[in-house]
Amino acid sequence: MSVKVYSTPSCPWCTVLKDYLDSKNVSYEDVDVSRNKDAAKEMIKKSGQRGVPVADINGQIIVGFNQDAIDRLITA
Repeated sequence: MSVKVYSTPSCPWCTVLKDYLDSKNVSYEDVDVSRNKDAAKEMIKKSGQRGVPVADINGQIIVGFNQDAIDRLITA
């Protein structure tokens, strides 16, 4: 499973998302888009969104913290 989380250090929902993935023992790559402009462009291209968090789970994009969608993708 490939999981990438686009986040910023000051985003409370980013923390919620990463804590949730940790609780499910899902490993992920955390990308700080406030420091990595190329990653920010990548996130916008994938999601059409400028806000965080954005999760890329096996190529499926989830904007925000959507627990039901996350659960469907991490148990698929």
